[in-house]
Amino acid sequence: MQDGRGQDGQGQDEQGQALERQVVDVIVIGGGMVGAATALGLGQLGLKVALVESRRPQAYDPSQALDLRVSAINIASEQLLSRLGAMDQLKQWRHAPYLGLETWEMPDCITRFHAKDINVPHLGYFFENRLIQLSLWQQIAQLSQLSLHCPSKVKQISRSHDDSIYVSLDDGTELEAKLLVGADGANSQVRQWAGIGVTGWDYAQAAMLINIDTKAPQQDITWQHFTPQGPRSLLPLPGNHASLVWYDDANRISQLMQLNHEQLAEQIRAHFPSRLAPEFSVSARGSFPLTRRHAQAYYQANLVILGDAAHTINPLAGQGVNIGFKDVDALLNTLASAIGEGEIWWQLDTLAKYQQVRRAENRLMMTAMDGFYSAFSNDLLPLKLLRNGLLKVANIDSPIKRRVLKHALGL
Repeated sequence: MQDGRGQDGQGQDEQGQALERQVVDVIVIGGGMVGAATALGLGQLGLKVALVESRRPQAYDPSQALDLRVSAINIASEQLLSRLGAMDQLKQWRHAPYLGLETWEMPDCITRFHAKDINVPHLGYFFENRLIQLSLWQQIAQLSQLSLHCPSKVKQISRSHDDSIYVSLDDGTELEAKLLVGADGANSQVRQWAGIGVTGWDYAQAAMLINIDTKAPQQDITWQHFTPQGPRSLLPLPGNHASLVWYDDANRISQLMQLNHEQLAEQIRAHFPSRLAPEFSVSARGSFPLTRRHAQAYYQANLVILGDAAHTINPLAGQGVNIGFKDVDALLNTLASAIGEGEIWWQLDTLAKYQQVRRAENRLMMTAMDGFYSAFSNDLLPLKLLRNGLLKVANIDSPIKRRVLKHALGL
């Protein structure tokens, strides 16, 4: 495998089959939102990048039904997407800006955050995940130094004596690079190949995503009502649509998934707060288990992981993709600084700086979400009164409230 490496050309795999070899600076495995943003940002730094993804996102058509998977993009993520050149296109497609966030358990103990509290035009946008990915792919297509391998799957990853990384694909291509980036999700093949362990647990709960058609016009407030069984949330979608999120025991969610749309709508009317207008119909639904996973390291020699490959968080506050985009931003800034200083940008010391910036902050966010989730899962009256009192106090306009909001927005 060593013969001829270091130049584009032909090689052989372990079975003696011919391989087409491509030498690049970076190989990114995973072309979802976080992986595509990473590959695009690295290409814009002038690096030669190969992006590997098994499935191409469906092209956009405004007549398509709204996807179930949507993300609340905060201001920091919006700024990253703008720098990458993807935000202008995203705003031309369907989306829903939101100005306010409200959360409560008891109706008279509600906490409200609004964009005007910190003098910004909005708190963020709700976009379908596929459209975020698609807008990034459109920018990728314009970069000559970025090659896209799709649909392709990784057959083998190996490392040479000089620490170059080699990735063999199922289409017969072999990639060689100085840096391998794993952005390939919670079950990351890159992380497993590197032997990076994870800590975490399953919450024994699940979340159900439900798209509804409503008679109400497009909303600009996202809200979350806490119950002992789990939160009930509404996410604004474009036009007369919204996304509901129902957190509950995994068995309960499994039961709800067996209902038809009309039966599910009746259950929603019975278990969601009354501020959800009853005139709606269910158009789509899906579910997923709640898990927490945190990688024990974000880097090795010639390798980094980010996004869900490095961490999965309770989706309670919609921070999953936002902390993934903060990973991207930190990695791009770290490598850009090293390149600007003429350093070896793939060396361990440089990659360690990326971990120093992100791992502790991610752990803090994950712990905060776990604490918040646990506090509202207990129905003991003294604890219930305490947490609702804290929500009421948190609604008082103060520097602390504004600081919490800015932190949630990534500012």
